[in-house]
Formats: sequence, structure tokens, C-alpha cells
Amino acid sequence: MLLSLVLHMYSLRCVLPAAVLLGTAPAYVLAWGAWRLLSAFLPARCYQAVDDRLYCLYQSMVLFFFEHYTGVQILLYGDLPKNKENIIYLANHQCTVDWIVADILAIRQSALGHVRYVLKDGLKWLPLYGCYFSQHGGIYVKRSARFNEAEMRRKLQAYVCAGTPMYLVIFPEGTRYNPGLTKVISASQRFAAQEGLAVLKHVLTPRIKATHVAFDSMKNYLDAVYDVTVAFEGTVDDRGQRKEAPSMIEFLSKECPKIHIHIDRIDKKDVPEEQAYMRRWLHQRFEIKDQLLIEFYDSPDPERRNRFPGKSVHSKLSLKKTLPSLLILSGLTAGMLVTESGRKLYVRTWLCGTLIGCLWVSVKA
Repeated sequence: MLLSLVLHMYSLRCVLPAAVLLGTAPAYVLAWGAWRLLSAFLPARCYQAVDDRLYCLYQSMVLFFFEHYTGVQILLYGDLPKNKENIIYLANHQCTVDWIVADILAIRQSALGHVRYVLKDGLKWLPLYGCYFSQHGGIYVKRSARFNEAEMRRKLQAYVCAGTPMYLVIFPEGTRYNPGLTKVISASQRFAAQEGLAVLKHVLTPRIKATHVAFDSMKNYLDAVYDVTVAFEGTVDDRGQRKEAPSMIEFLSKECPKIHIHIDRIDKKDVPEEQAYMRRWLHQRFEIKDQLLIEFYDSPDPERRNRFPGKSVHSKLSLKKTLPSLLILSGLTAGMLVTESGRKLYVRTWLCGTLIGCLWVSVKA
């Protein structure tokens, strides 16, 4: 019976972080909403500066759980500049934790508040978060023929004109790589072969539209492109075959001991501007990713598996960068919940905020 209780408690390790991350959302949204109203008649740059600080506050709390609570080791390879830059971040996509990996790198450059995402259109319906991501500078895009290039270009150029710091995260594959979805992988490989491109094993064939529009819209504003390759240790089964990367719930349940992150900083002058040339360049970058992941998962030398080539640095994040955010947002939430009027406001924020957010994104996002 005691063993059953221990196993049950072990399986609930993700409950505390999930409860805190979701539970503090109304307090955060109310604080942001108040600033949104107060800044309505101020220059866009003023709103964005405070919004970036607020976003940094919340995401620092997120990293408290994803780094300190889980105890995961972060191993960095390659070149991550210490100073913040205006960049496009291109990475392979395996799971929802990939969003957090961008935060993990950004906070080490003091650029956490500047992280903005290019997201699948369906994510705009997330309660509270969907609307806020758009307000923070995120861009929702549809796939293939439904991709609205003019709208994405308009938003990015507006951010450039406003001098908005940019750490724009794009996952060019368009969907997650899951070894179990063999039809998706086969279709991606078949497309590459038809187009005369190298067939990739551990990543999907990248799509060019969002990357090209982002770079073309901001090329005079950007400093560099970060080519980021991510591998989660523990994603190999008993037969030595790659398995699905951890979900957020699995990650928060401490099922991933290490994240290996390879960063290649590419100066903007080395990125081709014409779409046809950029398409070939982007595929070549994913060929490099594929080789790194082949080395990580399939190397015949056991000593070379579960790591990327080259020297790694075990990067530890100071608790001073995450714990204060947890205490501030938890305190605000607790202050709301101790009174009846606060509890009513809390519930109304979830309900009304979700409804208003969905109405807003249906028109604007």
C-alpha cells in the first residue's frame, strides 16, 4: 500500500507547477490589462517596454518550474552570445517544451521579455493565453495556401517601426517531428525527394514562407539568425530507437534528465535574401541539424551517443532570476483569493477574459 501511495504521488509531480502556472494567469492578465488601458494614449514603445517586463516576470516563473523544479541539466554547444540581439530563432520542433527552450536561451541573454512566436493559427483560441500572445507580438499563421503573407509582413514592419526588441521564434517544419507518425515523416521525405532536396531522417522538410517573410520584413533591423538544434536525453527506447519527445506534463514530471542545445549564430549578411536561394539555404541548415541528431541518436560509437559533437557547457540558471517572479505572482493570486470579491473577480477574469479574448482574436489575430 505504501508503495502504491509513493507511485501515485510520483505520478502527480506535474500537478503543483500546472496549478501555479494556470492559477496565476488571471492575476497576470489583470495586471497586463490595467497597463494596456493606462498606456492607450502613450507611444507604442512605452506600452511594449512595460509589457516586455511583465512577460519576463511570468516566463521567469515558468522557468522556475521547468529548470529548478525539474532539476534538468542544460547543456549548451556552439556559440550563444552573452548580449541580447534582434534575431530570428530557427529550431527543430518535437514537442511543446520547444517553446520553453527558447525561453531557456533568451533568459541567459537577458532577452526573455523580447521572445515572440510565430504560432499555428489554432493556438489563438487558448483561454487567456491566445489573445495575450498576439498582444505581446506573437503572429498566428495558417498553413500552405491559407498563409497570409501580407498580414504577417504588416505586423512585423509595425514592430520594426516601433523599435520593438525582437527575439522571433520560428519552427520551420510547421508541425512536430514524432517518430510514431510515420505517414507524416514519409510524406515529408517524399516531398523533399520530389523537389530534389536531401531527404532528412530526424527532422521534417522545412517550409520557407514564414522564415522568408520574417527575414525580408526585418533584414535591416536584425543582427543575426540563431540556428538552434535541440535533443532531449531519454528519448530512446529499449531497442535503441528514437521515441517521442516529452510533453510539458511529462517534462514537469521530471522524465527528462538533460536538454542538449546546439546554437549556431549566423550573421544576417550570410543569409540569402531571394526566396529561392533562402529555401535552399534553409534546407541546408536542416541537413546540418539532421547530421547532429543522427550523431546524437544513431552514432555507432556509444561514447558519442546522447551528445552533440564538440564541447558542451553545463549552464545553470540562478534561482535569483526565477524565484522572485514566483513569489510576486503567487502573492498577487493569493491576495485575490482570500476575499470573496477577489474570488469573484478571479472567476470573472477566467470567464470574461476568455470570451473577450476569443472575440478579439477572431477579428484581429
